Amino acid sequence: MTSAAQTISAAQTHSLSSNPLLGCVHQLVDYAAVKPEHIVPAIEALLAQARGAIDAAADPSLPATWEAIVTPLDDATEPLWRAWSVVGHLKSVVNTPALREAYNQMLGPVSEFATWVGLHEGLFKQYKRLADSPEFGQWPAVRRRVIELALRDFRLSGVELEGDLKTRFAEVSERQSEVSQKFSENVLDANDAWTLVLDSITELDGVPADVVAAFKQAAMDDEAIDTSSGDKFKLTLKMPSYLPVMQYATNRQLRHTLYKAYATLASDEGDPQYDNSALIEESLALRAESAKLLGFHNFAALQLETRMADTPEQVLQFLRELAARALPYAHRDLDELKAFAKTELGLDPMEPWDVAFASEKLRQAKYDYSEEEVKQYFTEPKVVSGLFELVSKLFSVKLIDEPMPAWHADVRAARVENAAGELIGHLVIDLYARTGKQGGAWVGSERNRRRSLQALATPVVYLTCNFAKGQGGKPALLTHDDVITLFHESGHALHALLSEVDEPGASAFAAVEWDAIELPSQFMENFCWEYDVLKSLTAHVDTGQPLPESLFNKMKAAKNFQSGMQTVRQIEFALFDMLLHHQPDGMGIGEVMQTLDAVRNEVAVIKPPTWHRFPHAFTHLFAGGYGAGYYSYKWAEVLSADAFAAFEEAQSTLDPTTGELFKREILSVGGMRPATESFKAFRGRDPQIDALLRHSGMITSDQEPATA
Repeated sequence: MTSAAQTISAAQTHSLSSNPLLGCVHQLVDYAAVKPEHIVPAIEALLAQARGAIDAAADPSLPATWEAIVTPLDDATEPLWRAWSVVGHLKSVVNTPALREAYNQMLGPVSEFATWVGLHEGLFKQYKRLADSPEFGQWPAVRRRVIELALRDFRLSGVELEGDLKTRFAEVSERQSEVSQKFSENVLDANDAWTLVLDSITELDGVPADVVAAFKQAAMDDEAIDTSSGDKFKLTLKMPSYLPVMQYATNRQLRHTLYKAYATLASDEGDPQYDNSALIEESLALRAESAKLLGFHNFAALQLETRMADTPEQVLQFLRELAARALPYAHRDLDELKAFAKTELGLDPMEPWDVAFASEKLRQAKYDYSEEEVKQYFTEPKVVSGLFELVSKLFSVKLIDEPMPAWHADVRAARVENAAGELIGHLVIDLYARTGKQGGAWVGSERNRRRSLQALATPVVYLTCNFAKGQGGKPALLTHDDVITLFHESGHALHALLSEVDEPGASAFAAVEWDAIELPSQFMENFCWEYDVLKSLTAHVDTGQPLPESLFNKMKAAKNFQSGMQTVRQIEFALFDMLLHHQPDGMGIGEVMQTLDAVRNEVAVIKPPTWHRFPHAFTHLFAGGYGAGYYSYKWAEVLSADAFAAFEEAQSTLDPTTGELFKREILSVGGMRPATESFKAFRGRDPQIDALLRHSGMITSDQEPATA
């Protein structure tokens, strides 16, 4: 296939030919070679190429065929979106001032281009011609699906608006991208800017030794910290630093300090230069305006046009029904925790910054094990190799380590092959937290599977986490929650890697409904509670022995420890999100906080202090695409629990026959058909909530929720 660089004008060839962002889409990107100065010229060139191709495809004299209209478009736009995905990923994992400046310089033009495409009447008419052509009914199902989704997306992009309304919609769309980016930057910068340096190891009493060693090493690595007069310990708000302190530090004041810093990130209660208050207000106003311009009562109704759920009211009812089931268990969990904190720990009243600490102590008391004990068995190399083995057994594929020029020394890559030894994709894994890397865990893709006349382009998928790196030459030790996170993200990755969809417009990440996209990821979490799986994932860091079954049984007994509290916490987030976007207009920040207070009064059992500013760092909602969609975690959890029940009903939860069926009906079809149809094809019926309640310990023997 001709590379993007070769299709640029001759005058530009000399300066662009060596640009790693302009390589052939069938070749792997040389990430180590990508520099900030490559970004602007590459994206500008690719934008120009894509614009020309779109105008050409809109020519009404073209025949109404896939080959005449869609193929040239895909050929021209695929290099652009591939390059922009690479740039966006690098911005998230190795953020530098120069890279950020280049990214932001092109964010406006890329957003404007995407809006321009969505508003392109000529292209819209061409897709309508394709759908109305006599041959359309005989097309492959995947191509019909691509056209149908494209027509829907054109309408939701405002193509049918006219005059000033169309102009305003374009302005709103572009500004939304800018607001999201700035929100994300503020959270990242506020997090990176906060550190706490301690002079005495006694202030870290209770914190695991490997974490303390990491704090000491961090101080030694920081040139701004003078360690010549004695040991220093550098703490941050990154999860590998924050969580161990909150769980284990006996120093209550230290827990309070970190809790408040984390709870006020990017807000009016923190460093004012990072305050996201105005961006939240603008984001909500822009979203409400975009919905009105398209004829929807509110942003939630607009978003649900592309979801399994039909209306905001249906989602609200789902969340409140689930809350009614969970609240008795949540109150029971909290009452038990408060009593333990008072009688055993002298924490009366128990404050929010005591909850993680008291919970870990209670877990140890009830089940006679600690997370620290468990962590010694989960070394990162063994966990990853065990994950690869499980995927191979369930889905008849191989994951083979393969060198790849990456953006950081910690990155590793795997070649994914099918049972016949054919390449089907690459998985690129980046597991460790570091400065300049966005927090959390996520999966993205450099490119999707696409079959063209020239060749088959296989997917390249990023799996990103933020675990603590090993110290003193030892491998990283993962908590069981870390392992669950890794498995969760692997489910997303498999959805892209095991795709057999040849058209990118129907790929999983492009076409699966948002409230079903978490099905494969949450499904994979279940294997973290199977002892046969955990044996292959574990090797004690000192002895090499696998996790003892006696310890696993304690973990299993504690599986649903505080599941009621955890469930209502997720419902709190989802209900808050849906109510924010269920309004016909935007909100002031005061109204936002009042809405959150009302939600907490309805479903929460733990009430944070008045200075808590959770929304200001809620990147899922304001920078991560989950606006009016956070409910999808619980919605998809119903699907995933019911899907895993099929494995429980088989002779073994590692049954390859059931695994093959799951791959064929869920993973490989991507977004080629509605998610409801895929689930029914796998399960033979509509989803049921019983498996989720059972897995969460919220069904008693008579199938009714226990009362508090």
